[in-house]
Amino acid sequence: MTGALGGWLPQPPTGSGTRLYCLPHAGGSASAFRPWLGRLAGVAVCPLQPPGRETRMGEPPHNSLDELCAELAELLIAETPGPYALFGHSLGALVAFELIHTVLARGGRPPAHLVVSGCAAPQTLTPDAERVTDEEVLKLMRSLGGTPEAFLADPRVARMLLPRVRSDLVIRNSFRYRPRPPLDIPLTALGADADPRVSVADVAAWREQTVGRFTAHTYRGGHFAVLDQEERTLAALRDALAPLAPVPG
Repeated sequence: MTGALGGWLPQPPTGSGTRLYCLPHAGGSASAFRPWLGRLAGVAVCPLQPPGRETRMGEPPHNSLDELCAELAELLIAETPGPYALFGHSLGALVAFELIHTVLARGGRPPAHLVVSGCAAPQTLTPDAERVTDEEVLKLMRSLGGTPEAFLADPRVARMLLPRVRSDLVIRNSFRYRPRPPLDIPLTALGADADPRVSVADVAAWREQTVGRFTAHTYRGGHFAVLDQEERTLAALRDALAPLAPVPG
């Protein structure tokens, strides 16, 4: 699976079966999902690499959610002949949600399952206050955790991290909720009880976005608990995607 998706897929997916496209958090990259490769039987884990980071460092990042989803929807429709699912953490969850609506608007096939984590339901979101200075972005990153303090305190490393986080915040702030009929797909929402930005109630509110099966899991921990507690998250993904597994024989 190279084709037009090649830039978005920094490495060929391992395994076969349902493709699980994974969208990272603000400032994150495909490597956040590298530990999942080969860990889900019957699932080809496909971490997606947005432009402006790691293997796509030389490419300009997107500056609007609609622009990003338009590009990715076109590629998914063209390059995904079989069943697929979407996973998104934080900003990645919001991208995944809008991506589905973009795919549907273009006549494409929706995913067989949507898994969101560390993100409030879209109908509860309001635009964030602009965070444009280095100090404001660093303060936000420290409040969320997930980035070692040694990186944030090192000016050389911070200079590499700040532009992509800032560009992702621009994408986040470009989001405007548009009421639409709920999706007709299963939806799993993962959240944490000590996330400073996303309450358990805001995660549970994802229920309103589907008429399909809805499942919610609450972790102990902060904004990155879902990624930090790898074994529990992989178990949740196995349960969510089990109905999509190929039938033996």
